[in-house]
Amino acid sequence: MGIFDDSRKLDPEWVEVGNNVCGTVRGCRDASVVAEHFERAGWRSRSSSWYGCEVETSWCQVEIDPVENSDLLLNGVVDPQRFHELAGLLDRFGLRYSLELYDEDDGLVREIHA
Repeated sequence: MGIFDDSRKLDPEWVEVGNNVCGTVRGCRDASVVAEHFERAGWRSRSSSWYGCEVETSWCQVEIDPVENSDLLLNGVVDPQRFHELAGLLDRFGLRYSLELYDEDDGLVREIHA
């Protein structure tokens, strides 16, 4: 996994927001495979655990971790105005997924299943 220049780091305005996006990628057990898709789209990525990865760009930072079944768990922070852009990337990567966006009071705002 590669690391891109600092212009792809999460903007400071989103660092303090806390997690507002979560979801799953179905039928994929290898977080590094999904992280490589994000890398090819210009995102930064790094290993975050033995089996997990973190991907980020200026408007989103997401942890990708395997769970006990054959899915991957996604969770992190996204600019709410770009939530559909994150889903569009997962569509473009050909992945089956679900995503949920939460507000600052942990209320569900939007969800997408594909």
